[in-house]
Amino acid sequence: MAFDHERRFGNKNAATPVDGNAPKARGPRPEGEGRGRPQPVQKAKKLRLRSPSQDIKSKSQKLKEVRVDLNEIEPIRLQKALSSSGVGSRREMEEWIEAGLVTVNGKKASLGDKVGPHDRVMVKGDAIKLKWPDRLPRVIMYHKEEGEIVTRDDPEGRVTVFDRLPQAKSSRWVAIGRLDVNTSGLLLITTSGELANRMMHPSFEVEREYSVRVMGELTPEISKEMVKGVELEDGPARFDRIFQTGGQEESANQWYNVVIKEGRNREVRRMFEHFGLTVSRLMRVRFGNIGLPPRLKRGQFYELNPAEVAAVMKWSNLTVTGGKKAPTQRKASARKPRTPRPE
Repeated sequence: MAFDHERRFGNKNAATPVDGNAPKARGPRPEGEGRGRPQPVQKAKKLRLRSPSQDIKSKSQKLKEVRVDLNEIEPIRLQKALSSSGVGSRREMEEWIEAGLVTVNGKKASLGDKVGPHDRVMVKGDAIKLKWPDRLPRVIMYHKEEGEIVTRDDPEGRVTVFDRLPQAKSSRWVAIGRLDVNTSGLLLITTSGELANRMMHPSFEVEREYSVRVMGELTPEISKEMVKGVELEDGPARFDRIFQTGGQEESANQWYNVVIKEGRNREVRRMFEHFGLTVSRLMRVRFGNIGLPPRLKRGQFYELNPAEVAAVMKWSNLTVTGGKKAPTQRKASARKPRTPRPE
């Protein structure tokens, strides 16, 4: 995504690969330090831009004031409500419910129970203030580095993207898709589970674009086969588009951009490996209508302003708050992005 007061979504410059060294691996713990104690992690730097126009400021302020009547919000499963409110993972909440550690309106909860904004929920004897989708969510663009993993807790002690990013108050960050440990580039993170599900679900076929450095000869015949489709160990796979973006003819490495509408594990790498080609570098440069801006360097993040978040919600066919789906349902990939014009 290009910032609304700089560029439009999907700017072609965002697909330009930039070489760089992978981050250093986490070193061993100092002698005598307790096991399991996390090492200090350097926080990601926030990208700061010039001040947006007065028009965008006014629109953003109005959007901040938008609220949905809590009486209009439908009850949801208890474990989902607790997880979305930052109490813990959904699986952990299910375990706590089964263990009798959660009550709703004074009664011991059971799996399958639903709660609404007016229900009183307690976990381990403490009252929980549940977070409801009655306002605009937060969305962060993060330029992930190689060596980081997209998970909340890693038994091997590696750095996670959630270690690097700021905490979300009274809510829980949700990653929109994943990038494996050796893949860098655009990672979207939000407080809206509805937005995350919308953009990740296979039925909506949201495009993911990657910049790929390949070792080996990618012939026109192989490119045609990749677009036509091949059979991998977990089912058929195909690229929607593939095109060369850089590299000299005599070089062993060539740069390509590929567009795919799935998010299966290591799918891009496995597609090239299927033809005996090695991916030596992989970077995501676009997710849906949001492209990786050239100014967003490795290890930096940018939080979308309310006007930009509203544009993403609209493009995803959700209401501003994400609490309800719009009546007309269309696949996100078929829709043309619309955003405020850059200043």
